[in-house]
Amino acid sequence: MASQKNIQLIRWAVIIVSFIIVASILWNTYDFFQKFKNEERAKMEILAGAYERSSSADLNADFSLEDKIIGKNHNIPMIITNEKDSITAWANLDSIKTLKSVYLHNELDIMKNQNLPILVSHKRSNVKQFIYYRDSDLLTKLKYYPIALILILILFASVIFLFFKSNKVAEQNKLWTGMAKETAHQIGTPLSSLMGWVEILRLENTDENTVAEIEKDVVRLNTIAERFSKIGSNPILKKHNIIEATENSFLYLQSRSSKQVEFIFNSLNNNISVQLNLQLYSWVIENLVKNAIDAMEGKGKISLSITENDKNVFILISDNGKGIPKHLQQKIFTPGFTTKKRGWGLGLSLAKRIIEDYHNGKINVHKSEIGKGTSFLVSLKK
Repeated sequence: MASQKNIQLIRWAVIIVSFIIVASILWNTYDFFQKFKNEERAKMEILAGAYERSSSADLNADFSLEDKIIGKNHNIPMIITNEKDSITAWANLDSIKTLKSVYLHNELDIMKNQNLPILVSHKRSNVKQFIYYRDSDLLTKLKYYPIALILILILFASVIFLFFKSNKVAEQNKLWTGMAKETAHQIGTPLSSLMGWVEILRLENTDENTVAEIEKDVVRLNTIAERFSKIGSNPILKKHNIIEATENSFLYLQSRSSKQVEFIFNSLNNNISVQLNLQLYSWVIENLVKNAIDAMEGKGKISLSITENDKNVFILISDNGKGIPKHLQQKIFTPGFTTKKRGWGLGLSLAKRIIEDYHNGKINVHKSEIGKGTSFLVSLKK
């Protein structure tokens, strides 16, 4: 118990530390972005000053410094407009696209939304211009860096989560497999003894009907032991008549259920051959029928119908019980999940594994309404 608490504390510590690291990276990125943006603003203000000096100085003045400042801007896209908002010049834009005025005006709108304009006053001509600019490509990439970082972290977190989840599922499967095989082993010893006692009863001329009933239960126990022993192994599939196999399991439960439960079996065909493992397939049918009986609380109607098409066989098991809430319909196949006061929550998860992993078929909740009942659909390939 203490070790479990320690594991929980370590998990929370890792989560908190990871959150702090991510938050600090995002904050530093934001801080760097703002500093870089302010530096670009300062460069554009220096550029505006160079424009002002070059227009205000004498014609014979040396403009080498201003020309260098203006010529050094190779990475910040900019547009210069007059007081009437007409475009007079631009720099660092696509030379081909600038041939179209629509492109220039679209760029101008972007610049207006990103940054405040810088005023350029030409004192000699008393003309005012405005320099509009947008973030450089480097700054734009930096803007999306936190998003990329978060996506990468989510990706890594998802991979780690799936890794641990698959490990947990593998451990659970290993546990269930071990328990199933151990159960089969434990049943085997008294089962052998019971078989011997059945023969002794016959030798002592015990009523044959009584011996036959005991023998049926011994055979049943042997079937259960075989089922458990096959969990975790690759079962052998053979061609069997699925109509006969399904009806036998259905009638077996009917003979041992309350008379208040009505059993209805329907099939338009008498013989449909499917690759089956009889012990495991009958286990699925019994689990579904038993669940239906529990859902009806021992009173109601259970119907089983078998249909087919060119490629598949469909087994539909329906009841008029209490139904399954929609938010639980995907959880009911999870190992250990149960809504019953008594139960391990293994019946449906085993049924799903038998159908999907061993028989390459599908099983799902076909339809369920609260207070009206539930239908399970099993589909198998021919």
